[in-house]
Amino acid sequence: MTNDNALSQALAPIPVLGDLVHNWGWLLAQGILLVVLGTIGLGMTIWLTLASVFIFGVFLVIGGGVQIFQTFKCKGWESILWHALIAVLYLLAGLSIMSDPAAASTLFTLLLAGALVGIGFVRLIMAFQLRGARNWFWLLIGGIAAIVLGVMILARWPVSGLWVIGLFVAIEMIFGGWSYIFIALAAKEVGRKNAPTA
Repeated sequence: MTNDNALSQALAPIPVLGDLVHNWGWLLAQGILLVVLGTIGLGMTIWLTLASVFIFGVFLVIGGGVQIFQTFKCKGWESILWHALIAVLYLLAGLSIMSDPAAASTLFTLLLAGALVGIGFVRLIMAFQLRGARNWFWLLIGGIAAIVLGVMILARWPVSGLWVIGLFVAIEMIFGGWSYIFIALAAKEVGRKNAPTA
């Protein structure tokens, strides 16, 4: 296969991109916006943490309200009392989170740190079980990284509860934004290479 054939095959339309090859600009703009917002969020992790936790509380209240409304529409259902109890728990949890998002974020951070340490140890066990298999050490490194991150969060707890969630949200926005930017640029390139020539 010649280099020209290989290049043309590599630049052939990618079905999974669909109309994105023509509308890549919107995805690029979304990616840039997410990167900008995530970068701003890095500078205000405490506010981002409190806002994220508060919004989670709002979602719980909305979910509980919808379930309570449903209890009046489901007469004759044998599990209606359990359904109503779940709705009340949603409402109570949501209202308590909304009334004190700082305390809720501290508790969430403690749970997150514990989960990271637990996940890290499980990954270490899996890594040693797979020792000798190809690339098993990446699982080992992932386990060590999770444990270290969890211990670092625990070492600064409860103060870490005010910024960890906001930091994770900001980092996720930045990585998500860059992902969209690269996908948009790839779609632009495919569209440009496959545009009809005059």
